[in-house]
Amino acid sequence: MADTALSNDTVRAYLLGLQEHICSTLQAQDGHAFISDAWERPPGGKLEGKGITRLVEGGELLERGGCAFSQVRGTALPPSATQHRPELAGAPFEAMGVSLVFHPRNPHVPTVHMNVRMLSATPSQGPNAGVPVRWFGGGMDLTPYYGVEEDAVHFHQACQDALAPHGAALYPRFKRWCDEYFFLKHRNEPRGIGGIFFDDFAELGPDGSFAMLRDVGDALLKGWLPIAQRRRDTPYGERERDFQRYRRGRYVEFNLVWDRGTLFGLQSGGRTESILMSMPPQADWRYQWSPEPGTAEARLYSDFLRPRDWLGVGE
Repeated sequence: MADTALSNDTVRAYLLGLQEHICSTLQAQDGHAFISDAWERPPGGKLEGKGITRLVEGGELLERGGCAFSQVRGTALPPSATQHRPELAGAPFEAMGVSLVFHPRNPHVPTVHMNVRMLSATPSQGPNAGVPVRWFGGGMDLTPYYGVEEDAVHFHQACQDALAPHGAALYPRFKRWCDEYFFLKHRNEPRGIGGIFFDDFAELGPDGSFAMLRDVGDALLKGWLPIAQRRRDTPYGERERDFQRYRRGRYVEFNLVWDRGTLFGLQSGGRTESILMSMPPQADWRYQWSPEPGTAEARLYSDFLRPRDWLGVGE
């Protein structure tokens, strides 16, 4: 679907405003300031563009949290972006988005990830040669260390509420897509309890698809912050921190092995520090470890790390 109606400046303004709103809200909650690292890649290289990486480390709520805006242009789409669009292989492109990961200090607060992005490319051949093709992607997902039914339902309800104005079929579809995407195939194990995920999306037209993207971005704080506020003062000890570090190892594995956004950034020559800001501050690995039966750690695997219809809406 070719389009030229939606202004890239309009998308950029929304994304920058979203980054500022999320960071200012979390800064007030955490008590520690986010550093702001603006960067720019000058014209003439494989990739040009600019962005702002916002990061907090060692906070009261967030042991490490990053929220990055980037807008880049490149001479050729990398392979990770053309899996479903072979006609755009090697096409010049522009991509912009906001991506965040919040790794909390308290193991009873789940890690959360969110990304909203727009990508456009200009094919050099075919019926739409020379006309930019624009599509959207993103979503959010929750990775608890200690599962709580109330929290899982709340997060999924926020996801459904964000998508409802754009079609009743979107939440079940994007929820299933998220369950399938955030899955460690080499472990046969979900990363967390999912949420919503979509990619290569333009079926509502440029304006309608962008409106949906905005509602998803705006739902992040509605979905995660009440959970963080409820759980941030829950007592914990070294046992819980140890399990948190172990589960964070799975997070690292997914991001480095399967995540398309990470691969896109690295393959396109993106800024490594910003791409890898999603890594947790501490993570552990053990050989053939499993939790003791009947423990809260075992319940995470049996009750939460499997696809579930949290809202009873069908899939």
